[in-house]
Amino acid sequence: MTVPAPERTLRVLHLEDSELDHELTLAQLERGGINAQVLRVDSEPEFLRALEQEWDAIISDYNLPGFSGLVALDLLKSSGSGVPFLLLSGEIGEDAAVEAMRNGASDYLLKNNTARLVPALLHAVEANETRRARLLADRELGESKQRLRELAQHLQTSVESERAAIAREIHDDVGGALTALNFDLAWIARHSESSAVRQRAASALETVAHAIEASQRVMHNLRPAILEQGLVAALQWMSGRFERRTGIACQFASDQEALELPAGVPLVAYRTAQEALTNVSKHAQATRVTIELTVAAGTLTLEIGDNGRGLGRDDLAKARSFGIRGLHERASTVGGWVDLSSSARGTTLILSVPLPAAEAAAGAMAPPEGEPAVAQDDPSNWGNL
Repeated sequence: MTVPAPERTLRVLHLEDSELDHELTLAQLERGGINAQVLRVDSEPEFLRALEQEWDAIISDYNLPGFSGLVALDLLKSSGSGVPFLLLSGEIGEDAAVEAMRNGASDYLLKNNTARLVPALLHAVEANETRRARLLADRELGESKQRLRELAQHLQTSVESERAAIAREIHDDVGGALTALNFDLAWIARHSESSAVRQRAASALETVAHAIEASQRVMHNLRPAILEQGLVAALQWMSGRFERRTGIACQFASDQEALELPAGVPLVAYRTAQEALTNVSKHAQATRVTIELTVAAGTLTLEIGDNGRGLGRDDLAKARSFGIRGLHERASTVGGWVDLSSSARGTTLILSVPLPAAEAAAGAMAPPEGEPAVAQDDPSNWGNL
């Protein structure tokens, strides 16, 4: 026993000047199992008014008095609608059919062979539904990516704010207590008549000095105060400190003496260089590192290169290789991106950040005397320690 195919309801706009041909089209749709809600129009004004409604498909004659299917197709495209458009005519030539398909028609059929009408109509409708579903999925994916970017930016900002708060507490509480203790021990050492007490005080002073140095190092790692002197000065200081600490030659170069940058950009550039140098010291087995900071064509570019062993595919494919992924996410929070290239001759990491027109035009313009001008919402800036 054959189970009849379920009826499908479609809203169809029929552009046809012949009532007889209209009735034949309705009959063909009914025989094909389509419950069609059809509106017939036969002029350009009626067609334009009908386009204001929602349709599943449009079936159009090729020649109408004072109007044509190709003109109707152009009007449909101009409206921005993606409704499937089928030409059904008794006199369309091959050249006209090819032109119609090139202009966006879903199919063309002859009135003396309407057996293909229903399959062609269903195919066009299903293809349009698939296209719309893909567009919807792409839009939802884009919105999801945007939400993820916003979340990543929020997390980065939260992390930097928390780091700043911890550094402030270390400075105010731990640093203050250690400084007071240092003064007290120095007073004891100066006023004690016992050599044993003076010796013990000197030992305690040395311990306190190490503790103060450690707290300053922790504060710097949490919140780079050097950025208050500007990104150029901070990177220059970082390269010198890296060379002294690791013994790896590190050269810094920049075509700028001072930069006025949007909030957040200095910290992103600083953290990118910091992460890159950390990876060099841990994995690269390099003997030379170069850091270059340039501004050209409205883009800030920070390039860190080394002459180490390079990165292999296994290094980049590690499941828990979050350092490089973190650089990409951090760069995206200020509208930038990171490019990484590696070979047996070394690795190069490039951070690129487009700058607003005002900052790009300022170029090497130095800030006024005193503290560099930094936006209040920049998490790298919250006053002097």
